[in-house]
Amino acid sequence: MNLKTFLAGLLMVAFVPLTQLQAQNPGMASSVSKDPSSSGAVGTTTKFNETLDQQVGGMRFLGKVVVEGSILPWDPIPVVVMCDGKMRYNVMADNKRGSFSIEARIGDTEVGRSARDPKKVDMSQLEGCKVSAVLEGFESTTLNIANGSIMDNPDIGTITLRQDARATGSIVSTTLASAPSDAIAELSKAQADEMNKNTSSAKRHLQKAVSIDQQLAEGWYHLGKILEEDKPQDALSAFQKAGAADPRYIPPYEHIAALSAAAKKWQDVVDAANHYLQLNPAGNPQIWYWSAVGNYNIGDKDLAETAALTALSMDPGHKAAPKTEDELAVIQAARGKFKDALQHVRNCLTYTPPGPEADMMKGQIAQLEKMVPKTAQ
Repeated sequence: MNLKTFLAGLLMVAFVPLTQLQAQNPGMASSVSKDPSSSGAVGTTTKFNETLDQQVGGMRFLGKVVVEGSILPWDPIPVVVMCDGKMRYNVMADNKRGSFSIEARIGDTEVGRSARDPKKVDMSQLEGCKVSAVLEGFESTTLNIANGSIMDNPDIGTITLRQDARATGSIVSTTLASAPSDAIAELSKAQADEMNKNTSSAKRHLQKAVSIDQQLAEGWYHLGKILEEDKPQDALSAFQKAGAADPRYIPPYEHIAALSAAAKKWQDVVDAANHYLQLNPAGNPQIWYWSAVGNYNIGDKDLAETAALTALSMDPGHKAAPKTEDELAVIQAARGKFKDALQHVRNCLTYTPPGPEADMMKGQIAQLEKMVPKTAQ
């Protein structure tokens, strides 16, 4: 097998359209931890025991997210719990009030034995952890889960999101302020329908909203999201109209990059990724991944490798952009960095489930091993 054929096969693994990525990574609504196992006595005070008696197998830590100087965006905001530098739990804040709830097991105490719910972590494991929100173009304040919040009050406080000084764009469009009231009313109805999973009705309300105000960027964006799976060309048009209506509105560009990649319009992928990063230089794993894909395919392997490395550093758990390391291996193999490419394909195999994709990776490893001296492996 020659290098060109090998790279083509490797790229088949590395490149996946947005809809498949979404299927592989449907969201962050459930806990990351799957096998928490610590237990033990966590308190003996009368007040605490009474609290435990009122909980059925667990406790909740409550909080709220606010966006300084702005309304909450339509899409729910992820809230993450970091313990010793590792993400231990994540949940979505309610997109109406910004409230969130962290579910914790009480563990086995003198009060009684708790039911093992895999969606909860042991309360003792959350003590001392830090809670923050994640929103492109914004910096988050941090809350601490302390023993006092466990014993006295389940409300751990409010997380405030402030505009990142480096970001010139926003996840809330300025076109909302100037939109007619009837267009805003249709947008609100669409949001309610989407929350109730009534997609067809949400689509109708969004179409009506943008017919009333053709410069309503948020209307075009959310219409694009509904159309994305079944009508990608119509979705792309809607995202482009959102960007044209408000060039500083960040959300459409990630979708434009993904849909352009699916259509193999590589320069469009690069342009969309670059525009996103101009608005929000920090970026996110997905946009850096699309930057890597686009730049590789237009022949700029230096920028492609840098983008892929950035995406991988932001997503070490391979959750947000699961094909990043595959793409990095493609790029490095194309640059003659066979040892690095071999290591990344081996890494990919450790978190790829058994099946055709894993079998393909094993073949790629065998090919790369022939290109790397035994002493360097």
